[in-house]
Amino acid sequence: MRTKVSSKSQVSIPAAIRKEFNIKPNIQLEWITEGGLIMVIPISDDPVATFRGRGKGLYPTSNLVLERQKERKEEDVRG
Repeated sequence: MRTKVSSKSQVSIPAAIRKEFNIKPNIQLEWITEGGLIMVIPISDDPVATFRGRGKGLYPTSNLVLERQKERKEEDVRG
């Protein structure tokens, strides 16, 4: 999706993005620059809710269980 910067340096957020990220009027946006990229993060009134679910799929419980089982086996071998 593309938008234009207005003559007043304003940018419109496309409706699909506003809906997906629940961006409402007066919500604050955090602008981050990193490695030539610009990231915009909506900050809700509840900072915990802002990041809730961001790790979904990255750290499945099944992987954690397997990791712990492996660590226990290694501890049993050592001690």
